[in-house]
Amino acid sequence: MPIDFKTHEHDVLIVGAGGAGLRAAIESSAAGAKTAVLSKSLLGKAHTVMAEGGMAAAMGNVDDRDNWRVHFADTMRGGQYLNNWRMAELHAKEAPERARELEAWGAVFDRTRDGRILQRNFGGHRYPRLAHVGDRTGLEMIRTLQDHGIHQGIDFFMEYTIITLLKDGDRIAGALAYDREWGHFHAFIAKAVVLATGGIGRAFKITSNSWEYTGDGHALAYEAGADLLDMEFVQFHPTGMVWPPSVRGILVTEGVRGEGGRLVNNAGRRFMFDDIPELYKNQVARDADEGWRYVLGDKEANRPPELLTRDHVARCINREVKAGRGSPHGGVFLDIGWIKGNKTLEGRTIDAAYIQKKLPSMYHQFKQLAGVDITAEPMEVGPTTHYVMGGVKVDGDTQMSRVPGLFAAGECAAGLHGANRLGGNSLSDLLVFGKRAGEYAAKYANETKSPAPSRDQIDSAINAALEPFGRTSATEGPYQVQYDLQDRMQALVGIVRVESEMAQALDEISRLKERARRCRVEGHRQYNAGWHAAIDLGRLLTVSEAVTRAALERRESRGAQFRDDYPDKSAEFSKFNIVLRKGPDGAMQVIREPLRDLPPELKAVVEENK
Repeated sequence: MPIDFKTHEHDVLIVGAGGAGLRAAIESSAAGAKTAVLSKSLLGKAHTVMAEGGMAAAMGNVDDRDNWRVHFADTMRGGQYLNNWRMAELHAKEAPERARELEAWGAVFDRTRDGRILQRNFGGHRYPRLAHVGDRTGLEMIRTLQDHGIHQGIDFFMEYTIITLLKDGDRIAGALAYDREWGHFHAFIAKAVVLATGGIGRAFKITSNSWEYTGDGHALAYEAGADLLDMEFVQFHPTGMVWPPSVRGILVTEGVRGEGGRLVNNAGRRFMFDDIPELYKNQVARDADEGWRYVLGDKEANRPPELLTRDHVARCINREVKAGRGSPHGGVFLDIGWIKGNKTLEGRTIDAAYIQKKLPSMYHQFKQLAGVDITAEPMEVGPTTHYVMGGVKVDGDTQMSRVPGLFAAGECAAGLHGANRLGGNSLSDLLVFGKRAGEYAAKYANETKSPAPSRDQIDSAINAALEPFGRTSATEGPYQVQYDLQDRMQALVGIVRVESEMAQALDEISRLKERARRCRVEGHRQYNAGWHAAIDLGRLLTVSEAVTRAALERRESRGAQFRDDYPDKSAEFSKFNIVLRKGPDGAMQVIREPLRDLPPELKAVVEENK
């Protein structure tokens, strides 16, 4: 018997209420499109609030040598030149304008003495580039976008989960969702859909990501016929909390290292000087003393090695732990307290109060969760699954996928970051490409007729979503399957990868899929966490397979992927991206897609900034 559902009609549907989703909604509404935002959690709880260090924008407020050309070159170099160069160009050029726009909407940035937006150092960036609000930049971004967005006539639907994307022929026609509180079904008919659902971190056991990050947008787009790109590149942030166990994986912002924090092993040795990549040797300070001069803003000094790219720092920490030189609980030490007594460029003395002012969230996080005073004692940190560079393959200018009417922005989309994301590029990514996705989604909607998804399509999706309730003979729930998936992905497709382990992971994912198809959900649809987990599980299995297949195909070490069986970069694999597409038989296809050549003017930018 058909299940009732409520119908909503809009021009543009935004899925996700983080930085990218809100910025897309603001732009779409401003263009005259009737716009709705659907969020899996409560408004204000987007994962963007966990981005602490700052947003990268080459404004040159601290070092006037910075400009979009240097930012572009840094982003391409960090991404090992697998980036979508058009996205990297647009991002570098437009990020300063997006930062100033956010300021005009009410964002309260930290300031230089002459009143400009203050910028700090961050890993992989040549100059101090991150506009910040202490270590709560993402929170300020969400607050500002929400305060601005609620006056734009946007419809908000909180605590809704998408079941499937609806189609009318080959083009997008909206989405079918249910509200998580009562379990009622809702069909959102829309001419364009913008996916801004974030990442896939909950596919791994140790992650900085919150419960919402189950790869929803990636999996929904894949099932609808879009391509996934660069899924092998999963960033393991080098510094997450490791103790106590209840907080393992919670992020320790790179801002700690940007403000002068040093990484040391259990012998007190600053081990990051032991392994400096050839590419960065002319940019890294030769010893610990010179390292701090750069943190204080001396234009002639080089960066400290703690601010090398995240993949490299994570592997160095992993090496120290495996060699028995780690901290008592399986990490290393991050020490910010050592800098007390130094003076900032403005002449202010660094003391405990100064550290608390610059890193208030980190101070309270360690004080309350671990009983550690970071101004006086070192933190224990270790790598944590943090970010996926891979996502929906989109056009660099419009953010539209190969499915007409389906757009993606933010972490859900791929291309900007290539093989590895630089810290701080994520927040400016949200604003630059959130705006573009909203702009072009509204343009597409304004030029397109209203779609008409079939009732059979909706009924079929509802019945599939309710199927776990009918498996009365099954004995297993979704939580154990999800736990086993996270455990296997962490162990077999983690920081260091080899072919035999990833082949094993594919076999185990196949078996986990069978277990998921037999999972049973008890009770009814209202407030049913088990049902939510069963829906999430399908997405996690899809993205886990995508990561593993792409990582197997890329037989080299590059950026965020390190293959112990192929430890070097390969000239062959520098020429293409790896694309994943759902085949006619339902199987996941792996495609090598050649890179587009850099145009001559951008080649010149890279050369001048080597």
